[in-house]
Amino acid sequence: MKNTHIIAFALILLMGWGCDKEKFAELNSDPSTISTPDLRFSVATAIDQMYSDDYLVWFYNNFQYVYPWTQVTSKGAGNSSDFVDMGPSSSFNIYSRLFPQTLDVRARIDKMDEAEKASYQSMRAITYAMQILPAIHNTDNFGSLVYTEAGLAPYTNPPLFTPVLDNQKTLYTIWLKELDNAITVLSTAKSQVGLGTQDAIYGGDYTKWAKFCNLLKLKIAARLINQDRAWALKIAAEVGSSPAGYMDGLSDDFVYNKGIKYYGTGNGISSGYASKNLVDFMVGNKDPRVRFIFEKNGFNAEVVQAFLDAGKTLPPYVAQYVNVDANKKFTGWKSPGEPWVRYHGAPVSPDAKQDPANNIYFNQTELNKISVGSVQKTYTSTSVYSEKMVRTTYDYTYPTKPGGRVIELKDNDPGMNVLLGSSAETNLFLAEFKLLGASLPKAAQEYLNKGVELSVSRMDALAKNNQMPYYNSDPVYTSVDEAAAAATKLRSGEITDLLASPAFNLATDGLEKVYIQQYINYMNTPGDVWATVRRSGIPKQGSSYLAWEKFTSNGVEMTIPRRFVINTPGKDDVNYANKMAAITEQGITPATLDAIKLNTERFWFDKLNPQYGVGPK
Repeated sequence: MKNTHIIAFALILLMGWGCDKEKFAELNSDPSTISTPDLRFSVATAIDQMYSDDYLVWFYNNFQYVYPWTQVTSKGAGNSSDFVDMGPSSSFNIYSRLFPQTLDVRARIDKMDEAEKASYQSMRAITYAMQILPAIHNTDNFGSLVYTEAGLAPYTNPPLFTPVLDNQKTLYTIWLKELDNAITVLSTAKSQVGLGTQDAIYGGDYTKWAKFCNLLKLKIAARLINQDRAWALKIAAEVGSSPAGYMDGLSDDFVYNKGIKYYGTGNGISSGYASKNLVDFMVGNKDPRVRFIFEKNGFNAEVVQAFLDAGKTLPPYVAQYVNVDANKKFTGWKSPGEPWVRYHGAPVSPDAKQDPANNIYFNQTELNKISVGSVQKTYTSTSVYSEKMVRTTYDYTYPTKPGGRVIELKDNDPGMNVLLGSSAETNLFLAEFKLLGASLPKAAQEYLNKGVELSVSRMDALAKNNQMPYYNSDPVYTSVDEAAAAATKLRSGEITDLLASPAFNLATDGLEKVYIQQYINYMNTPGDVWATVRRSGIPKQGSSYLAWEKFTSNGVEMTIPRRFVINTPGKDDVNYANKMAAITEQGITPATLDAIKLNTERFWFDKLNPQYGVGPK
């Protein structure tokens, strides 16, 4: 019986083989004859890879180094003397998936016959912009990069496994040429194969990619401004008169979203206290962006009353805005009222943290603790960078009195929007270049006003999409009017009022004012914050607008790094010779953690830039 079953099973297999051998042959074809995937899907993958390793970039680069060094936030609960020390860092991973995709797309297009190839030129052109954006940020931090020979091993015989590292001047020159060529194609090519929904940024609109290419040109020009000003101003003039146009409206913005299930970094990020000088400047001018960059502190009306009832002293920077009657009842906020009174920063100098007078900022765990019965709570009186700008999947518990209501913002996981390039940035660049002498058609003030308007509107849109706490109301307030008044969303007339402030009038100190606005606009893109601070010397020591706080430790001014550590390659590294040649060419001491060397051994774009806090050249 057993043998009978075996014979029958064998016959069934033979019959199956006879019926399906053609299908089997199709599935096991010679790899060289397998049809290639749709180019649109390859481009979609490349777009996806323009923004990678975001958690590591935010956790290490931004919150450990860039934000503290540029006086946006402190490192943790205040800067200590070791905040200039470098540990691990990260970069945008452009080599494992981005370059393989962009190079593959171009290679496949280049192999097409002439008629078909002509219809894919716009698709080919945008692959250069995809590479250049993250590469700009990588070279800002790490100097010379593999670019011209990146990813060529599959296309060379013998395979190229030892690519040269291009220095910054070479990179900028190559990128500008690639961008000019791309803009020409994107502006003039006819009857192009579209990307449609495979383009997660612009929905297949190549004209918007051309404008984005012009923004990338301005980014490069900005990094040239002190190294070769004539070259930078020439680039700016080209963008200002470009037939392709430039980014000039919210619909032109490069807003990155991988999809409805992309939530940002995912894991939590420990951001430090907001800088006191920055918050004071923004609140003093009633700049709505302070509400989209930082979170409110924990001292709403209910918490203030709980402190009064407990006989606990309020932090003085909170108490100055509190109206209290003879019965120790909170009767409302003094001007400027909610939501402005909920934003406070802390000093950023390490010596400030050691000063007992500043315990009101740095000893909040003890000073801001109260108990009601057996319930004890501690409240944060300073603001921190909004985590909703980094990830959307976290629950927020609104501050209430001990033993009081539990009010949460939870189960709100919108797809994360990340801003990688904007019309605000474009206009603020043009304002700068106009002041520096570029041939541009509009006045610097007009560019600045447009840039600020777009900056505020874009940050408001990001806060709305990412469902930032307090955006629509403050649910702790029981009065509908109070809850609405405490909302952080943009209100009618705020931008007009903001631009009427003297801090936005370019008739005096125009260049400083433009750089301050670039600095604030870049709060969602920290790499650009650092590039701006390095090349502009803004914030400026002694400024009557936004002052640089001198970093001191034990009374001695500290030296702040201006680049990241460049590791020494191992001698078993196949590309050892090229890596060491690049290190030598740049005059960099590899593997050094010495903050002085990290400040004085600068990359090419940074060599002629002013020192931190000195102001623009």
